[in-house]
Amino acid sequence: MESEEVLSPQRSLDVIAAAIRKTKENIHENSFGFLLWGWLIAIASFTFFVLHQYVVTKYYFIPFPILAIVGAITTTIFLKRRNREGTLTYTTYFINKMWIVLAICFVIVVFINVSQGKMPFTYTLIIAGIGTLVSGWVMNFIPLIIGGILLLISALASIYVGDDYKPLLHGIAFIAGYLVPGYLLKMAKV
Repeated sequence: MESEEVLSPQRSLDVIAAAIRKTKENIHENSFGFLLWGWLIAIASFTFFVLHQYVVTKYYFIPFPILAIVGAITTTIFLKRRNREGTLTYTTYFINKMWIVLAICFVIVVFINVSQGKMPFTYTLIIAGIGTLVSGWVMNFIPLIIGGILLLISALASIYVGDDYKPLLHGIAFIAGYLVPGYLLKMAKV
């Protein structure tokens, strides 16, 4: 029969304090994804708009695949480093897995819409809104909750916006839904 280690009251408090400190660090680290993808998607959206409206090229869509590849590589490297350097909390583990599933959904939605000759902006806003809203609830971080709601409202608004201006709405929505909450999360005193 194995004997359990009996912790002194002080050691117990130290273990609890370390767990709380690690949870706070992980919550701040979650800002990385919102900031990275917020910038990449906003830049891709605005560049798409400019190329589509003001430059004669059939490759106006190219910012999205290029920046998505950059984002995927950067995110993979970041997550591998973070997983190597420390322990993950259950919250961070759940959020990471949820965003992996949502990333797959992004790819599927874009593929389906492009195959049908449609712009995927409305549906990507819905997926981003769901992920941001759930992340905010799980982390109990109001700015992310508001960001998720803004992304979902933007998805609704996009059905009333002409196709030419959906990339602008998309970029603005990601600034409001990802970048603003991402910077607030990074600076938060959790």
